[in-house]
Amino acid sequence: MLLRDLFASLPLIQKQGDKACLDQKVAGLNADSRKIETDFLFIGVPGSQVDGARFLEQVIEKGALAAIISDASDIPAEGVPAEFPIFCCADVHGALATLAGAFYPISYEKIAAVTGTNGKTSIASFLRQIWASAGKRAANIGTIGVEGPNGASYGGLTTPDPVGLLQSVQRLEEEQGVTHLALEASSHGLEQKRLDGLKVDVGAYTNLTRDHLDYHKTFEAYRDAKLQLFTRLVRKDGTAVINLDDDHSSYFLDAAKARGLTCLTLGETTSADLRIKSISFDGEKQIVLLTGVWGNVEAHIPLVGTFQASNALVAGLMAYASGLSVGEILNALSQLKGACGRMELVGRTGQGAPIYVDYSHTPDSLETALKALRPFTKERLIVVIGAGGDRDPGKRPMMGKAANDYADFAIVTDDNPRSEDPALIRKAVMETVETGCEVAGRYDAIAKGVSMLQAGDILLVAGKGHEQGQTVKGEVLPFSDHEAVQQVLKEHNEGAAS
Repeated sequence: MLLRDLFASLPLIQKQGDKACLDQKVAGLNADSRKIETDFLFIGVPGSQVDGARFLEQVIEKGALAAIISDASDIPAEGVPAEFPIFCCADVHGALATLAGAFYPISYEKIAAVTGTNGKTSIASFLRQIWASAGKRAANIGTIGVEGPNGASYGGLTTPDPVGLLQSVQRLEEEQGVTHLALEASSHGLEQKRLDGLKVDVGAYTNLTRDHLDYHKTFEAYRDAKLQLFTRLVRKDGTAVINLDDDHSSYFLDAAKARGLTCLTLGETTSADLRIKSISFDGEKQIVLLTGVWGNVEAHIPLVGTFQASNALVAGLMAYASGLSVGEILNALSQLKGACGRMELVGRTGQGAPIYVDYSHTPDSLETALKALRPFTKERLIVVIGAGGDRDPGKRPMMGKAANDYADFAIVTDDNPRSEDPALIRKAVMETVETGCEVAGRYDAIAKGVSMLQAGDILLVAGKGHEQGQTVKGEVLPFSDHEAVQQVLKEHNEGAAS
């Protein structure tokens, strides 16, 4: 593709260099200077800490064809030849997404995205499963990585950068024949326009609680970032699926209506398009009575936690908006499997006590997870928790309070301390814990929890979910809650046998 064609729809101003560059072929593009190769276009995205324009000299040395930055005043005084083509654009984030969409064209039948504080990963995974059950070639991309027809590739960001995202999306279409795609839309991703290279047909909103205030600074800014799914991203003839049971749902419903989107709502309220009349339990399965746009039906959902029933039904409404029949959806709901690290049963002790791993890393999600497990707890509900370093410190005592209020015993340990002293983080969490203990070292904390289990108890290991590492002082050390639980159980079984 010629640079001229790639730039066709962008409001760019050339600040220096020969215009003949516009007739040259672009070999690739990226916002990461380390990934630039000969004849690549470099997009110098302004960041919260470092401006991409600082890397112009490096990309020139690597053979970059041209560069886009936000302001000509950011061009270094030395090291950048006057003949090197540099273009300026007021919205570099938007330009990057547009360029990625043009350079990596796709032709999906349906693309859906879900936003909210909690539930995004599960809903994206559930939607993929529902589509797949109905015979669609489906995939989902998000926090846990990529899940598609050929299996899963775990590990990733909630919303990858536009180039990485479009590359993955194009590969899924070309190599696995994917026609239906479900995505997580994080507040960072929406704010930085990482999804803008895609045409989103269906958007969904789950809930909103305190998170990422280290980035957004205020709750209102965090909410407004999420709102962009409906105010800007979902195509104008698209559909918005909204969980009315959340306290902030009115903002999202109003935004969707103002945009002229078709709205489908879910909740216990009588005004919901799909109303939840009741939820009952049959072992670890939930039976949900529904009325509304699906008629009067019964959904059987084989997952623990009423919040998972809500997540599954949001995914069901998204599938409905994409054209699936109610029968296809109900059949798929009865076969759902939980997403990796989302209220996932990872083992049992010799006495039958279950151990769950869950990504709940906010006070609200921890409360929800513990409440979900309480009906299945005959004796004690024990939880392992922590709080991340270099993140909103205000939620640390709130994490401790949630554990104190909804579990019988809390074990406070480390969860990605990053550059901070883990002992100080644990101390902040412990301020609100009355019945519990502090254990330095996550493996030892999990071992402590497992050692406490008796028949009728449940252990929840919260905070990391699918993650495969512990971030300490700039280094990611290998660590998996799943593997830690399995190893501890193995050691206990061997000890009991000897």
